[in-house]
Amino acid sequence: MENILTEGLEALGIPAEREAVETLAAYGRLLADANRVTNLPAITDPADMARLHFLDSAALLTVADFSGKRVADVGTGAGFPGIPLRVLQPDIRLTVLDSVGKKVDFVDASCRRLGIENVNCIWGRAEELPQLREGFDIVVSRAVAELNVLAELCLPLVGRGGLFIAMKGSDCQTEADEADFAILTLGGRLREMRPYTIPGTDVTHAALVVEKTAPTPIRYPRRYAQIKKNPLRET
Repeated sequence: MENILTEGLEALGIPAEREAVETLAAYGRLLADANRVTNLPAITDPADMARLHFLDSAALLTVADFSGKRVADVGTGAGFPGIPLRVLQPDIRLTVLDSVGKKVDFVDASCRRLGIENVNCIWGRAEELPQLREGFDIVVSRAVAELNVLAELCLPLVGRGGLFIAMKGSDCQTEADEADFAILTLGGRLREMRPYTIPGTDVTHAALVVEKTAPTPIRYPRRYAQIKKNPLRET
């Protein structure tokens, strides 16, 4: 895994510091071990994990300046993209959130075991944590929800002038267009759609970069059941 990570990071133009690469590889081993007793991510082959989890996450460092930023990873799952970002950009102050307790417990225990500091692990739903409102410079998510749903979960957490970055497949233009009303309503604007190819693969993804231009109206976010049932869209 170390060689794949090193070569992939260099291909992305990201410094492949030996300590960071070793930490990511060790995190991958913990993840593989954990999957023997509990179900975390579906990808467990070391080479695939290196590319499709770690390098996919690392690619965000080519999209925005994360240095010194307060970053939240919403729907982190087993720690992606947040943990690779934190390891590769050590001055990030990271908060990871997930509604599944076993996933948060894994991330928390792994960070403690590997000495990955400045990571706040929260078990909960983003829309039910008002204390986090507008508390971050950058919010990222690899969650599978549609963008108009993700926007209502994530944009309220972003401070004015900050960014919400959603990781999507390459064919996300229609989804982005359909989320335009929600993004504007929540105080944002789609700044760019940045495609990237994961090194060592022919897989192309896109980072949708939303800038927070105005405060989110206080009535948002709604409860998740409402958000999912009636996503914000132009009528």
